[in-house]
Amino acid sequence: MRKDAVIHVYCMPGLAANPSIFEMIRLPEEIFRIHWLDWLLPHPKESLKEYSARLCKKIEHENPVLIGVSFGGVIVQEMAQLIKVRRVIIISSVKSEKELPRRMRFARRTKAFKVLPTSLAQYVDALEKVAVGDFARKRVKLYKKYLSITDTRYLDWAIEQMICWERPEPYEDVIHIQGDKDEIFPYRYVKGCITVPGGTHVMIINRFRWFNDHLEEIILTGKLNEEKVKELQS
Repeated sequence: MRKDAVIHVYCMPGLAANPSIFEMIRLPEEIFRIHWLDWLLPHPKESLKEYSARLCKKIEHENPVLIGVSFGGVIVQEMAQLIKVRRVIIISSVKSEKELPRRMRFARRTKAFKVLPTSLAQYVDALEKVAVGDFARKRVKLYKKYLSITDTRYLDWAIEQMICWERPEPYEDVIHIQGDKDEIFPYRYVKGCITVPGGTHVMIINRFRWFNDHLEEIILTGKLNEEKVKELQS
């Protein structure tokens, strides 16, 4: 394959997460190059569009594929309105405000998100010491490894932008991959997606093999042959 024919894939992590959530994702190197995007600290009163425009400056190749997880999925949808892209893929995310769960829509109406104690995010080390049980200890270690953005300026801004995202209808041609066990953006609110059976909100980490099996096809064709998937599972 010619060098200029390589498909460049830019990956945006979820809210407060670092891009190492993509560390187990593999795509054929003769076809793809994977690039990780990092969160920037928002400027005072910066809009989502302005923030997305700053992130677009990190894109060094034409016509890239943008992949975003959770709030990162919202970001890449907005970035795709500012630059030409080959494909937009969101994972464990939403395509419009209508897909937000009721508790988030309630927080949007009441502004309840403004009283969230985001400063507590700085105390993950302390949580590790008091976690009880194997599940709790494993979950805290997961937070500690992947949730590295603890600056309250970022957290306050990101939570508000996520909950108050003004997108009444989905953008066209967004490919949505959602787990049917997602606890943050419940599957029942999501329309028109590729379903990952048993997938949770962190499936980019703990179901990476599913993505390694299917992401190439989704990028190249814009869809997944779900009948073939069922045959492989039977």
